[in-house]
Amino acid sequence: MFFKTIDFSKYSSIKVGQPTEVLMIEKGDAIPNDRYLIGGANNLLVSPTPPPLMMLSKDFAYIIQNENILEIGAAMPTGRIVSYAKKHNITGFEFCSKLPGTLGGMLAMNAGVKEYEIFNILHSIEINGKWIAKEEIAHGYRFAHLGGTATAARFETQEGFSQKLLDSLLDLRANQPHDPSAGSAFKNPQKDAAGRLIEAVGLKGFKKGNMAWSNIHANFLVNLGNGSFEDAKYLIDLAKEKVLQKFDITLVEEIKLL
Repeated sequence: MFFKTIDFSKYSSIKVGQPTEVLMIEKGDAIPNDRYLIGGANNLLVSPTPPPLMMLSKDFAYIIQNENILEIGAAMPTGRIVSYAKKHNITGFEFCSKLPGTLGGMLAMNAGVKEYEIFNILHSIEINGKWIAKEEIAHGYRFAHLGGTATAARFETQEGFSQKLLDSLLDLRANQPHDPSAGSAFKNPQKDAAGRLIEAVGLKGFKKGNMAWSNIHANFLVNLGNGSFEDAKYLIDLAKEKVLQKFDITLVEEIKLL
């Protein structure tokens, strides 16, 4: 293991943060239990005082296929997973093209698009060095209780990569902002949409400093240029407060605040 300084104002998808020392984990290392594991930082909002952080090194960015079992390291970027699936005519991973980041991040939050979720195609996860079947892991809409650090996952493969499905999922990006963001800020409440609720309380397009609720999709917190953690946190708290007051609904963050 070794330390690496990562500037989150450049590395994170929302472009908020500062240079921070991160412990890089290599194959064979004992994984600390007193550090927060990050991946591609695509759903992170890093504060000026984050907890001790760690990240899996490129040792964990691999794909191994053994007959109908595909093993993927948790540091593997989703884009490379989709490329591999397309090249080898494997179906089930098309929705990953809509989700930036790494496999580890997808596993940690059971990431998905509409009815497609990573746990739907999952066989098992290597957690703290032990393979655990997905049925033994509590999971649901945008959550998974891994109980440790996921370093790899296995999937049962099926032939039939669908370019049509891939294209239709990519079309969903049309209603997403192009400004830096961390994706959906809040999980959708049951039978409702966080974006609709934020818009209904008058916050669509609302700004604080250089952070704003997007005027394209209200559930996207966007950075208009050199935005700060403090302004982002203000907008998150404001949306939760106003939605609770008007609709008696408590919005739950999908974005992770560190």
